[in-house]
Amino acid sequence: MNLCVDSLAIHFFMYQTLNILWRCTTISDLMINEQIRDKEVRLIGENGEQLGVMSSREAMRLAEEAGLDLVKIAPTAKPPVCKIVDYGKFKYEQTRKEKEAKKKQKTIEIKEIRLSPNIDTNDLNTKMNAARKFLGKGDRVKVTLRFRGREMAHMANSKHILDDFAENLSDVAVIEKEPKVEGRSMTMFLAEKK
Repeated sequence: MNLCVDSLAIHFFMYQTLNILWRCTTISDLMINEQIRDKEVRLIGENGEQLGVMSSREAMRLAEEAGLDLVKIAPTAKPPVCKIVDYGKFKYEQTRKEKEAKKKQKTIEIKEIRLSPNIDTNDLNTKMNAARKFLGKGDRVKVTLRFRGREMAHMANSKHILDDFAENLSDVAVIEKEPKVEGRSMTMFLAEKK
């Protein structure tokens, strides 16, 4: 019976410890209120004014008097910087700013166009129109000239296909990387002309 109680106590203790760790990690990566264990902190008031360096207990007391939370906003600074804010509102503002920053980011994709050494003129024009469309959207274009079998013996003679491709698109594109042989293919990168 005694062994069972000890085991139960250990499980309860482990549950409490894990629960506390889980709460600390899921609430936020920022430390708030009692989680701040530093001896002294640099405090910023609720209106953005500098209140100076003080003990974390004193900072906590000022935050409680204002009816707000104490949030550590710069943990790596010496001493760490804490601010008196409404934590819920502060977290909301942070997530909103992150979303705005993501909206303003533009991801540039690389679109690939594959050619062969014995491509017909009409097929080449179709591929050029596709490349023109990709470049118009702001994407980079990787033009790959693939060789098979005996075509490998005439790689140097086929470079003119990539040169013609780039020349026909010179009004909308610039060569970012010159044609280069990589294994069984020759690749060239085009970017939108600015």
